[in-house]
Amino acid sequence: MPLFVDARVPVLFASLNDADSTAALLIEGEAPAPEGVPVARFTDAAATGPHPPGCPCCAARSPAAVALAALFLARARGELAFFRVVVAVCRTPDGESAVRAALAADPLVSAWFRPG
Repeated sequence: MPLFVDARVPVLFASLNDADSTAALLIEGEAPAPEGVPVARFTDAAATGPHPPGCPCCAARSPAAVALAALFLARARGELAFFRVVVAVCRTPDGESAVRAALAADPLVSAWFRPG
């Protein structure tokens, strides 16, 4: 019987009150965050790479994907406290859609994170 363990960090959609000490926050916009909790923020602004949009090596990444990647890399470098889960706090349905799209479409983000 094969055993499969998904070691990717789960991303949950909840409110600020649902975050515990082992969680990091992915916050849409500039909502206040509790002290001492790892936080990454994203907005609706489109991110672009240094090359034209058709360049496969520098394809534009969504702001949610950029924020999740920054959160993971900061954890890997030891710049943030270790977290076991990310709580995505989205003000709008578009924000939640952006995070879900990043989890599904961005190759790096989907290698590090999974929908929880």
